[in-house]
Amino acid sequence: MINDDTIVALATPSGAGAIAIIRLSGKDAITMADSAFRSVKSDKSLLTQKTHTIHLGHIIDNKRTIDEVLVSVFKNPNSYTGENVVEISCHGSNYIQQEIIQLFIRKGCRTASPGEFTLRAFLNGKLDLSQAEAVADLISSDNEASHQIAMQQMRGGFSSEIAKLREELLNFASLIELELDFAEEDVEFADRGQFKDLTERITFVLKRLIDSFAVGNVIKNGIPVAIVGEPNVGKSTLLNALLNEERAIVSEIAGTTRDTIEDEISIGGIGFRFIDTAGIRETTDVVESIGIKKTFEKIDQAQVVVFLADSSNFKETSFLKSFKIEIEKIKNKYPLKPLLIVANKVDKLDEKQVDIVKAEIENIHLLSAKTGTGVEALKDKLLSFVNTGALRNNDTIVTNTRHYDSLLKAFEEIGKVKEGLEIGLSGDLMAIDIRQALYYFGEITGEITNDDLLGNIFSNFCIGK
Repeated sequence: MINDDTIVALATPSGAGAIAIIRLSGKDAITMADSAFRSVKSDKSLLTQKTHTIHLGHIIDNKRTIDEVLVSVFKNPNSYTGENVVEISCHGSNYIQQEIIQLFIRKGCRTASPGEFTLRAFLNGKLDLSQAEAVADLISSDNEASHQIAMQQMRGGFSSEIAKLREELLNFASLIELELDFAEEDVEFADRGQFKDLTERITFVLKRLIDSFAVGNVIKNGIPVAIVGEPNVGKSTLLNALLNEERAIVSEIAGTTRDTIEDEISIGGIGFRFIDTAGIRETTDVVESIGIKKTFEKIDQAQVVVFLADSSNFKETSFLKSFKIEIEKIKNKYPLKPLLIVANKVDKLDEKQVDIVKAEIENIHLLSAKTGTGVEALKDKLLSFVNTGALRNNDTIVTNTRHYDSLLKAFEEIGKVKEGLEIGLSGDLMAIDIRQALYYFGEITGEITNDDLLGNIFSNFCIGK
């Protein structure tokens, strides 16, 4: 899968801007760049310049000057890809970008495939596979927590933990395999007691990493929060207050929201996706009925449900009774979903009425979406649903589904090894399970790969990375 040709691509987002960076990588990258580069101050050649240096000059196509640029030179193996790399910082005109890229294509460059620069970094041993995947996560991170996890993984935090376990298991696997060569002499090179301790430790680490995926998946993809309730209780006003912008239409007319409205914000570094839903009520309106059906679909997809009520209705004893019944219905229908009961329009209640509501409904949160009272406290409550302890402690957190799947399979195989040790299974049979566990460890870090796997991973990268 390793190509020795030279590739070129735009490394910055497409479109006009102040600056654009065009990246070349391959054995002829510096030679090709030098053939189109003219230094401002002298006749210097890029071929004779030191690595990690920057040079001011012009990109020339025959006698035509395309742009004044800065050219950064990185010589192998001390570059991102492990090859000769040149990065050309030019002015961000679409025309200039395309003229420079087309010039190098005419000189023999090939347009890079998605993620090909990072693929080459992996193939040339600059990154392991989990670190390479973290590059894509880092690019797509849109909150503090996902950025923190991607940075930790890119620095090798996750892969180093897996590599250490794999190395220890590999050492024991070698001793087990050695025993097979001396099967007739009935000798044991692998201390079964130490091996049992190792499998216990591996099981503990794998369990912790597998459990961390629940948090990691939430951090990576955000937490969907459905805001539900009867019409005109202030769901859209609450959405606007949470987002601090007029995202949803607010009206005194009940049933204004006919479809779901979604938007995201970051709370405490964690992404939350709020879904403003149509009001739940009996209706003969066909369009509104479709909206209410979608409301229940969104509740199914949400991880947290905010059940909103108009606190001014709590003045009526009959409403309090019916509201409690509605709460129980939602709890019974969605027993595993965190339910946050919120009373809006608290600005319409006096202190005595507030005390009555608090006494009647356990753990109810009072706020006024209109004035902003209690909105920040609601955000804190939402954040409490996320177990951020591992993040605060800088523990390794798994966010990648492929890694999670391999960890589950490795965990299963280690379980078989442990069982084999307990029943005194012969070394040749135990070796099969050990090899399988090593295989799944290797899948994560990239010691074991195939072209289909690499193609699937790197095809999801952006071009230029």
